[in-house]
Amino acid sequence: MFHYSWVPSMGINLDFRLDGLALLFGCMITGIGSLVFFYAAAYMKHHPFIDRFFVFLSVFMASMLGLVLADNVLLLFVFWELTSISSFFLIGFNNEEEGSRKSAIMSLSVTGGGGFFLLAGFILLGNLSGSYSIREMIFSSEVLKDSSLYGLLLVFLFLGAFTKSAQFPFHFWLPNAMKAPTPVSAYLHSATMVKAGIYLLARFTPVLGTHSYWNNSLMITGAFTMLYAAIHALFRKDLKAILAYSTIASLGMMVFLLGIGSEKALLAVSVFILVHALYKAGLFLTAGVIDYKTGTRDLHKLSGLRKVMKPVAIGGLLAALSSAGMPLTFGFIGKDLIYEATLGAPGNLAWILTGIAFVSNVCLLIAGLMVGIKPFFGALPQKFSRVKKVSGFLWMPGIILGVSAIIFGVFPMFLDRNLITAVAQSINGTVIDISLKLWHGFSLVILLSILTLSVGFIFYFLRKGKPFNQEKLAGFESVSPEYLTELIISKTDKFAFRYTRLLHNGYLRYYLITIIVFLIGLVGYRLFTEVPLSVNYAQLSETRFYEVVFFIIIVSAILITVFTSSRLTAIAGMGIIGYCMCLIFVFYGAPDLAMTQFTIDTLTVVLFVLVLFRLPQFKKYVNLKVQFRDGLIALSFGAIISIIALQAFNEPADKVVSHFYGDNAYVLAKGRNVVNVILVDFRGFDTMVEIIVLSIAALGVYSLLKLKVKAPEKE
Repeated sequence: MFHYSWVPSMGINLDFRLDGLALLFGCMITGIGSLVFFYAAAYMKHHPFIDRFFVFLSVFMASMLGLVLADNVLLLFVFWELTSISSFFLIGFNNEEEGSRKSAIMSLSVTGGGGFFLLAGFILLGNLSGSYSIREMIFSSEVLKDSSLYGLLLVFLFLGAFTKSAQFPFHFWLPNAMKAPTPVSAYLHSATMVKAGIYLLARFTPVLGTHSYWNNSLMITGAFTMLYAAIHALFRKDLKAILAYSTIASLGMMVFLLGIGSEKALLAVSVFILVHALYKAGLFLTAGVIDYKTGTRDLHKLSGLRKVMKPVAIGGLLAALSSAGMPLTFGFIGKDLIYEATLGAPGNLAWILTGIAFVSNVCLLIAGLMVGIKPFFGALPQKFSRVKKVSGFLWMPGIILGVSAIIFGVFPMFLDRNLITAVAQSINGTVIDISLKLWHGFSLVILLSILTLSVGFIFYFLRKGKPFNQEKLAGFESVSPEYLTELIISKTDKFAFRYTRLLHNGYLRYYLITIIVFLIGLVGYRLFTEVPLSVNYAQLSETRFYEVVFFIIIVSAILITVFTSSRLTAIAGMGIIGYCMCLIFVFYGAPDLAMTQFTIDTLTVVLFVLVLFRLPQFKKYVNLKVQFRDGLIALSFGAIISIIALQAFNEPADKVVSHFYGDNAYVLAKGRNVVNVILVDFRGFDTMVEIIVLSIAALGVYSLLKLKVKAPEKE
């Protein structure tokens, strides 16, 4: 446990904790990550931006490590978003391709949107439990489950986890993310990014689990996702597409097991997380070598490659056998535990869950064989006979992963004692007495495993490893989540385009109209519906003759400015208005403000004359409808401001701020002019920023005045 106070006022601390679950994910992140680094060194050898690639990959690895080790939910969220951002750069690494850019944006949009809800869930979780520490939240588990906001809390948490781990209907971003270089796909979709959602659900099972809302939601979502994706995998001919859908199915399997929630189910998910990481990374690396050496991932075009890349074929075979759940592999133990978990469910539900798991496992078995075996057996096409020798960096990681699956399958007790027990206890929240064995004797579980292998291999050999016709799914594409999402995006783009043309058209007058009309509507609604309007005539001063004269002058100057056809006359009219306002300030005892206003108005008039003198001849724009509209808006806005000013007399004046400035202007800032002291000292940074803005604007105006536009040449 490591603790460091980061933002103690907000309860955000750098708290890191290493327990069984964090250790499992840490081993996968660093272990498989190291193999991917070696693999990528050869795979990306001739890429011009290989240094940039390794920077992105390193940032992603560090973010994943921070995510699984974080004990503070807000710290976890920081790393959660870092994984989304760094994966965006990795998925869109080949940014010269439109498909890569689109896939990267889609993945960031889906996972980032889920992250927004996850943050809301974390904040709500911290407020309800009184702490942002995950370790301390476990002690508030019953309080959280009894809260009226428990359902909303689950919605927020599930949206974050389901978008990250590609659960239906948010699954579509993962197949599109296959546009990334293969080392990225192997790493992100076997051991890291997509497993982040699984980690999140597993981590919060002791906090929010064992409730019917939690268990049923995860069980239904996971079951549908794994069945849907496992069947879809058999209709894909691209190696990485097959692996993408089988990954979605495997992630659904993990969510499904977490939903069952029994000790056997939590043990099964503890094992299956590692099982899936080992064989899926191996299959991805195998598919990458095939694509790298042959230039294609089309399953219809690949066969006989064992003759030219035997080490790769061995790695693919080992990964495929573990994926199938063959005896003496780690996948065999994982499949047995899955069936033990489903058969342990109560009543008839056990057979329903077992049936769903059986169909999914058969489909996953076939999908693994299609990727790990089909490309290497059969006749070798002539065009692949001259494939160059495969570098050891490309085939060795797959061999290591495949051999590891065999070792863990033959000697599971090593993992049992050192890792799996701790993982299961971390997820369950209590001590679990478990024992992993290669052989448990004859039972219904063994019969189901044998039946899975038999049905899967029979289907595979009957179809000779060929995928089903993808056109049969064409009828479902129009209602798929991806199609509906793209339709929403398209409609949103059209709305944004029309909205931009309407409100962001480049004309300053329309911007001002939009802002003023919005203020009139907002302030006017609150003013006339919630404020009792009345005028306190006792606080109004008597109207004097010279005030009426200056009022008439101001109104006359406004009319001249609005209706004149001369630019200079309009400028003069604006100057008259400003000078009359200066005199009104003098009448009401504000000479300093009057002098400031006088200086500003003088400079404004001079600036207008200098600038407008360089512009083309003024053309009077006469449109009675436009003038009526502008006049109505101006009168309405003026009326609102006048009513607010009159209502201010009815409110008790709070002089605390005024007295503070008056009492401290000379004492603290050594100035007798309170207004100047406020601008220069008390609010000096505001003044400095305003000066900077004005300076930038002045430079812009000067540049425009000095700009010489070259006239187009006549043909």
